[in-house]
Amino acid sequence: MRALEVSALFDDLSGVALVERERPSPQPGEVLVRVRAASLNYPDLLMTQGKYQFKPELPFVSGLEMAGEIVEAGPDSGFAVGDRVMGGAKTGAFADYVALPAKSLRAVPEGLDFGQAAAMGAAYHTAYVALVELGGLEAGQSVLVHGASGGVGLAACDLAKALGARVIAATHREDKIEPLERIVQPEAVILNTGRFREQVAKLTDGRLCDLVYDPVGGDVFDESTRCVTFGGKLLVIGFVSGRIPEIAVNIPLMKGFSVVGARAGEYARRFPDRAQRIAAEVDRLASAGAITPHIDRTLPLEDWRKAFEAMQRGEIIGKVVLEP
Repeated sequence: MRALEVSALFDDLSGVALVERERPSPQPGEVLVRVRAASLNYPDLLMTQGKYQFKPELPFVSGLEMAGEIVEAGPDSGFAVGDRVMGGAKTGAFADYVALPAKSLRAVPEGLDFGQAAAMGAAYHTAYVALVELGGLEAGQSVLVHGASGGVGLAACDLAKALGARVIAATHREDKIEPLERIVQPEAVILNTGRFREQVAKLTDGRLCDLVYDPVGGDVFDESTRCVTFGGKLLVIGFVSGRIPEIAVNIPLMKGFSVVGARAGEYARRFPDRAQRIAAEVDRLASAGAITPHIDRTLPLEDWRKAFEAMQRGEIIGKVVLEP
């Protein structure tokens, strides 16, 4: 089978290549899936550079999540040959076939195609854990979403709107304002460069935001501490800006807000029952048409470099899907 293999760690993707590998054989507790679509996530890019917290042993097959059809399944797996499934692990999705633990997969929700299913998992799970489980999101609240054009940011906008929140989408690029207005249809789209607190204050009649969703870090985090209302929460998702910010604890003390880390994968590992409930609720919302993953582009697996380079350049709005 073909697989996108990472054999060395370099910033320019020179350690990545599409190669021929033996088709994997499922181990006890695993099923074999014919991959029909796999979505690119920012950690996929970071892992090719050795910059992600999880550092798999080289060589490894890239790809966090996918959707496809079961081709081999044991009698106790809960699946049958031909079942449409979605999910994944930390590696292996960018290939013709992948062997995965049956417990890491679930049925594709009614009404979703393989591309949408592949694009939904990690981004919407992250958004739900952060906004609902840890943020306590309620209808009518104001939510400021940074990195709104990225996979996890766009998912957060989509989910927050579906749950009745007022969404302010934030981006650092002027050329993404119009697409975000069209795709997300939020209360507003703002530039989160420099001092953006006054824009947020004006849009919320001075109340500021109940929740700030921040996968960016750096200067965006620093200014976001001025955008959270008393009793609100600043949700830390990641640091795509490259700088991990610091905060003097007197700031949340005096302003009366909480800084909450939202590491969705670890949350699922610690609370597997809650993770199943979250997945079921996300699937229900998707089947009902309340949320819809936005796919920026779909490319054949052999064009993997175009996908990774587009992510490096920050061109993508939503997700890129690779089809083997």
